[in-house]
Amino acid sequence: MLPACILAIAAFLLGSIPTGYLLVRLFRHQDIRAVGSGNIGATNVLRTGGKGLGAATFLLDVLKGCCAVWLGAWMAAFVLGSNPRNFEAVGALFAVLGHMFTPWLRFRGGKGVATGFGVFLVAAPTAALLAIALFAVILAATRFVSVASILATASFPVFAWFFDSGGHPPFFFLAGIAVPLLIIAKHHQNIGRLLRGTESRFGAHARDGKPA
Repeated sequence: MLPACILAIAAFLLGSIPTGYLLVRLFRHQDIRAVGSGNIGATNVLRTGGKGLGAATFLLDVLKGCCAVWLGAWMAAFVLGSNPRNFEAVGALFAVLGHMFTPWLRFRGGKGVATGFGVFLVAAPTAALLAIALFAVILAATRFVSVASILATASFPVFAWFFDSGGHPPFFFLAGIAVPLLIIAKHHQNIGRLLRGTESRFGAHARDGKPA
């Protein structure tokens, strides 16, 4: 129990590093929370004109998720009788929670898509690659990042069930559903704008105060 608690805290702190906020503050001397949608994730960084910063934010957020799952697998090797998949699931779940509710920004974090992709990429790589491929197809067809993110995230548990060969112990299975649900719930504002027909399409630069 103690190793799992230590892992949960470490993964949460790792996930809580607000990479988008730090990069924009460092290189553009702006507060990303005051621009566009106010979200600290890669999409808002990209849509405010920082293409390089947007790509860097995405890659670093993915890496946070990867490292949290790798940390879980590493710690499991030192716990007698533990199932590595469950430790990976703890790392995955708490890394995404840390990204979404970062204590460094008063618990106002990102939506978890990139970090979620990172944890999926290590925990169930085939499912993650299928989900990102679906994301690309939907984005190309609709140009709505939110729609692509929601549908690709929702597809992950299905892909994992059919294509992941690593086993599905109970906690791993539950975390594989909980993480997508958390990410989709974080898109509630986007869902509202989609229903109202006011959601921005990819490629449209965000202005101050305009949702992105």
